[in-house]
Amino acid sequence: MKFFFLVILTSLVTNCSSSNGGSVPTPTPTPPPILTNEVDFWLTKADQSVKLQKQSSILAFGTTYNIYANIEVDDSQTFQTIDGFGFTLTGGSAEVINQLSTAKKQELLQELFGSASNSISISYLRISIGASDLNSTPFSYDDIPTGQTDVNLTNFSLTPDMTNLIPLLKEILVINPNIKIMATPWSPPVWMKDNNNSIGGSLQPQYYGVYAQYFVKYIQKMKAEGITIDAICPQNEPLNPGNNPSMMMAAVQQSTFIKNNLGPVFQTAGIKTKIIIYDHNCDKPDYPLAILNDAAANPYIDGSAFHLYGGDISALSTVHNTFPNKNVYFTEQWTSSDGNFGADLKWHTKNVVIGSMRNWSKVALEWNLANNTSFGPHTPGGCTQCKGALTLISSENFDRNVSYYIIAHASKFVPTGSVRIASNLSGNLNNTAFKTPNGKIVLIVENDGINTELFNIKYNGRWITTSLEGGSVGTYIW
Repeated sequence: MKFFFLVILTSLVTNCSSSNGGSVPTPTPTPPPILTNEVDFWLTKADQSVKLQKQSSILAFGTTYNIYANIEVDDSQTFQTIDGFGFTLTGGSAEVINQLSTAKKQELLQELFGSASNSISISYLRISIGASDLNSTPFSYDDIPTGQTDVNLTNFSLTPDMTNLIPLLKEILVINPNIKIMATPWSPPVWMKDNNNSIGGSLQPQYYGVYAQYFVKYIQKMKAEGITIDAICPQNEPLNPGNNPSMMMAAVQQSTFIKNNLGPVFQTAGIKTKIIIYDHNCDKPDYPLAILNDAAANPYIDGSAFHLYGGDISALSTVHNTFPNKNVYFTEQWTSSDGNFGADLKWHTKNVVIGSMRNWSKVALEWNLANNTSFGPHTPGGCTQCKGALTLISSENFDRNVSYYIIAHASKFVPTGSVRIASNLSGNLNNTAFKTPNGKIVLIVENDGINTELFNIKYNGRWITTSLEGGSVGTYIW
C-alpha cells in the first residue's frame, strides 16, 4: 500500500516537472487597474506661478480609507439658482477696451464672454445709468443748463453712452445674447436734487414721479438699442454721498419712491425689469429690511443688493432668512492698485464668491472690468485706486489682474441656471458647490491657511483625494 502511494506521488512530480521544463510555474501578477481621470481640476496659486490652469493629475473616485479632511458634496440639498458671475462694465472700462485694435478687441471679448475652451464665460454685467465715478466725467441722460428743469424729460438722451458703452454692449451681446445686465444710477440729473450738484444731495420729493419716468425711458431706449435691462437698483451706495457722482437716499426715501412712484409706474408701463434695493454695504442690513417691511413697497421688490466694504457677508443670510421669498445679490467689491495678488485672491474668493454664494446670493460681481495704466478713467474725485480685472497697456496688449481670476474660477464653470448644492466647510477649506443645467457638479475650494492641505472630495459614497497649497484656489468639475 505504501509502495502504491509512492508510485503515484513520484509520477505526479515527474509529470509536473516535465510539463514545465523542470521548474514550478510562477504565477502571472495581476496588473493594477488603469485609472482614468474623472474630475477636472483648475488651479490658481497665491504666488502667481499658476493662474487658472487645468491640472494633469488623475483624479478618480474610490473608496480607499484615509485620515484626511472631507468635503462632502450633496446634490440632494439645493439652494438658490444662479444668475451669473461678472463685473461692472463702467464707462471707463468700455472706453479703454474700445482703444484696442479691432482684432485684439474681438479676441478679448471672445475670451471674456464666449464659450470656447479658452474663454471665462462672464454671464452677468452691471452698468451705470448715467456716469459712475469710473467715467471720465459725471453726466446724466438729461443734463440741461443750470436753473432749468425738464419735467417731461424731452431732453432725455442716451447720447453720452453712444460712443463707448452701448456699442461695446452690442458687441458683447453678439457673443452672448443671454448675458444678464443690471443697471444702477450713481446720481439722477442734478436739477432733480436739492443741492444741484452731481456729488451728494437728495432727490427732491416733487421729482419722484419724474425720476420714475426717467427709469422707464432708460429701459425702453436701451431696449430699442437691443439691450435688455434685467434689473435696476434705485441708487448705488445710497449711504455714501461723497463720491462723484453720488446721492444720499435714506431707506424711508427709497421705500417711498418705490411704493408711490417707481413700482406703480413700472406696472403701468408694462416694465418687467426687476427692482433691487439698497446696493450698499453689509454693515447696514437694517436698510433693506426697513424697505421690505413696508407692506406697500414689498410687492414691487425682487430683492436686495450688497457690497462688502463694511460688515460681514452673513448679512445676506440675515436679510434672506427674514424674507426668504426675496432674492439677494452681491454686486460690487474692488481690488486696489496697491493690493497683493495672493491676499486679494484669498479674501475675495472666500467672501465675494464662496461667501456670497453660501449666503444665498444669485450673483457674484467684482467692480470694474478694465482700466488704463493710471487706474483711470475716473471722474474728478472718483476712485483713483480701483484696479480693473484688466489693465489696458496699448492697442495690442493688456494684463489680467487678480479679480479676473477670482471671477473666472466661477464664471468659466458655473453658467446661468446652475443651482447651488450642499457642501460642508472643513477647517481652512472654504468652498461652495453647484449643479449645472447639464448635470455637471462644480466645487470651488479656497485654502485659507498657509500650509498645503490634503483632503477628500466625497460624492455619492466615493471620494477623490487632492491637495491645495495655502492661499490657493481650485475649481473641481465632474
